[in-house]
Amino acid sequence: MNPVLQLPAGTLFAQPLTPVGNSLALSFLVACIPIAVALVMLGVLRRPAWQASLAGLITGLVIAIAVWGMPATLAFDSVAAGMTLALVPVMWIVVNALLLYNIAVKTGRFDQFRQWMLDHLPDDRRLVLLVVAFSFGCLLEGISGFGTPVAITSALLIGLGFPALEALTFTLIFNTAPVAFGALGVPITVLGAVTSLPAETLGAMVGRQLPFFAFLLPFYVVGIYGGVRSIGKLWPALLVSGGSFALAQFITSNFLGYQLTDVLSSMASLIVTIGFLKFWKPEHDPAFSLSRTEKRATNHSERVGYGGWLPWIIVSVVVIFWVHASIASIGQANIKWPGLHNAVYMTLYHKSYAAVWTFQPLGTGTAILLAAVITALWTRVGFGGFFCCVAQTWKQTRIAIATVMMIVALAYLLNYSGMSYTLGMGVASTGALFPLVSASLGWIAVFLSGSDTSGNALFGNLQVVAAKQLGLDPVLMAATNSSGGVMGKMISPQNIATGVATTDLKGQEGVVFARTFWHSVFLTLLLGVLVFMQQHWLSWMIPALPH
Repeated sequence: MNPVLQLPAGTLFAQPLTPVGNSLALSFLVACIPIAVALVMLGVLRRPAWQASLAGLITGLVIAIAVWGMPATLAFDSVAAGMTLALVPVMWIVVNALLLYNIAVKTGRFDQFRQWMLDHLPDDRRLVLLVVAFSFGCLLEGISGFGTPVAITSALLIGLGFPALEALTFTLIFNTAPVAFGALGVPITVLGAVTSLPAETLGAMVGRQLPFFAFLLPFYVVGIYGGVRSIGKLWPALLVSGGSFALAQFITSNFLGYQLTDVLSSMASLIVTIGFLKFWKPEHDPAFSLSRTEKRATNHSERVGYGGWLPWIIVSVVVIFWVHASIASIGQANIKWPGLHNAVYMTLYHKSYAAVWTFQPLGTGTAILLAAVITALWTRVGFGGFFCCVAQTWKQTRIAIATVMMIVALAYLLNYSGMSYTLGMGVASTGALFPLVSASLGWIAVFLSGSDTSGNALFGNLQVVAAKQLGLDPVLMAATNSSGGVMGKMISPQNIATGVATTDLKGQEGVVFARTFWHSVFLTLLLGVLVFMQQHWLSWMIPALPH
């Protein structure tokens, strides 16, 4: 406890920012240890995500209590608060989205959807990857987020003949394009709330960063998958797919409203790309030919038509209506976490740290559950069949639930102990180079929490504080936190653990992490270069704050 500070009544702990030898550099290095432990467990030792998350959490508890001086009761309170948030709303959304997927599988709608893809797309795995993992996956991200697009689209790719590791790796990389506007723009809404900057302006700024990457990703992923030669063969389709998404992302976020950015961008890309592939066909390459031996694998798939789209149309309509009718706020309770709320003093911001759990019994997860029930009734799965799907969903997600609870608990522990703010100060101390590295703050936060929303809540305001101290544009730096966070999504234990739920890669999250890690680092560095240019030479790209 710092005796100089006049702490508000009820405060039990003031966050030290430089507890190790009063040195920011040493404190920064020690604060990195829990993250480094999780990274090494995943990427070097190739351990399952739950083990990496547990090791990071235990390490974080030891350092928070022994080095940062956090009272043990507050440390365990923060862990409990993080675990509760991980259950509701995060995993409540994931579980119900995977329940919808399992109903689609059981009723044959998933087979129909797979068959529709086989019948309407060219016989080329590279183009299937483009439509399914990019366009369709981004649509699911816009609706639900939290890893469910990765689980569902990778399962679809596996059903189309892709090896599981390839399907999951490329889906994770493609999933970066829509994350900042995911779940109908919630990350941008939260960023506006924590920074006191207009959400519309922040959304516009993010919409002047991420379209470059949305345009690049089809070329980048197809280049990784099929080599440079594939880019030369498929560039018209890559141009149409990435270009339509990027253009719609820019227009929607800047002129129509950031909330619908993902939905409209992904639908534009999906419709335009499929339409384009009706008229343009690449030269046939047997090396990338789809396996057609499974073309009529089940009786269900005889009824092709458009019936396979039914579950995804239902969930899109229900969730969009749910959000715009503000149904989620009905019955909402803001619960002050006992023993933790305002018990910690944020030294960096000179205020008490609130700990409020927003419980929404009718949140997005419940909307997806309703969509699953409607789909089950429509497809006549039956009472027994429905609960078979529930049991299958629990079997798929129980380890992922434990993993996400531990990794979000670690994020909360780092926040309330003050380690996160030591990390943030360390990055902000780079001075004039801060625009180059500011994206790494969002990257770190989303790696830990698995959520761009949580990443914005954690470091969004820190970006603004650093920007004002260094004479940089606060809108640009705040937006960069969200844009940088999307690059960390592909390596987040939460996202990977959810992604493996529908594959045979359970327990091999470390292998998946190793496949995506350097792509994540490269794209984050590339964003840093763009931000540096936008700050110093392309400042005309930064939207002005309203008067």
